[in-house]
Parts: sequence; C-alpha cells; structure tokens
Amino acid sequence: MLSNYIRAAMTRAQYREMLKDDAIYGEIPGFDGVCAKADTLENCRHDLSEALEEWIFFRVSRKLPVPEIDGVRFPEQDIA
Repeated sequence: MLSNYIRAAMTRAQYREMLKDDAIYGEIPGFDGVCAKADTLENCRHDLSEALEEWIFFRVSRKLPVPEIDGVRFPEQDIA
C-alpha cells in the first residue's frame, strides 16, 4: 500500500553532505521537488519521507500520475 510505495521510492534516495551549510541534503531522482536538508542523515531521511508523502497527496489530489517504482504501483484508488 502507501507504505510499500514510500519504502520503494526511498530506496532511490540520494544524499550528500553540504560542507558550506554543515548539513545533509537528500533528494529522490524522478520526483521533482522532493528534497530535504537537515543537520543529520536520520533527520534528512525523515524530512525527505514527509516531503515524498506531501508530493504524492498533491499529485493524487490533482489526478496527476504517480510513477511506478521497481514494479510497485501507487494505490491511487485507495486514496482518492
């Protein structure tokens, strides 16, 4: 369901250290605008997961497509 989809998308997350800001930046390729910046990797993962949830609900509320991830499809009919 939703948690399976989020878990699959989060496996694609990429993180990098931002030395200038002393922070961790994370994003998920293929999910435009889904990103987070935090002081620790754990906090960045948490914030990135929340950003992904918001992105999903935004797309579903506007009947926009949500991409399939490694064979995991988003259960749009269960949310809408």
